[in-house]
Amino acid sequence: MTREEKATVIKDLTAQLAESSTIYLTDISGMNAKSTSDLRRACFKAGIKLAVVKNTLLAKAMEASEKEFGELPEVLKGSTSLMFSETGNAPAKLIKNFRKKADRPMLKGAFVEEAVYIGDENLEALVSIKSKEEMIGEIIGLLQSPAKNVISGLKSGGGKLAGILKTLSEK
Repeated sequence: MTREEKATVIKDLTAQLAESSTIYLTDISGMNAKSTSDLRRACFKAGIKLAVVKNTLLAKAMEASEKEFGELPEVLKGSTSLMFSETGNAPAKLIKNFRKKADRPMLKGAFVEEAVYIGDENLEALVSIKSKEEMIGEIIGLLQSPAKNVISGLKSGGGKLAGILKTLSEK
C-alpha cells in the first residue's frame, strides 16, 4: 500500500468513526469462509456495517478523530474487524446469537454513545443496553399509565354513581 492509499484509508476511517455513535471492535480470525460469509450476511440483515481493517491505520484514524476512544487503541492487536451500527445493542446481540454456533467473533472493545467497553466479558452488558426507541417507548408508557388510571377511575366512578342514583330513585 502506498502512502497516498494509506492516507485515503485513514481519512475514510476517520469519517466513519465521526459519523457513527456505535463502534464495535471484534476478532474474527480463525473463522472459515462459510462462517465469515454467514456473519457478513447476518450483519447486512441487521443493518450493521462490517469491515476488516489494519490496526495501525485504525489507530491513526482514532487519533485523528474528535472522539475520545479511551483505551480502545490498546486492544488493536491481532486481527481486527469493525462493526458500525445505529443501534447500541444490535452488534452485541448479533455476536451473542452467532456465538451459539461457534466461538467467534470475540469482542475486543466497543464505543457506544461515548462510553468505552473493553473485553469480551462486557458482551452481556452491551446486549442489555436499550436503544433510543426502546427508551422513548418506556418513557411514553410510564407517562401514560397515571393518566389512564385517572380516566378509568373517573369512568368507573361515574358508572357506579349513576347506578346508585338509579337504584335509589327506583326505591
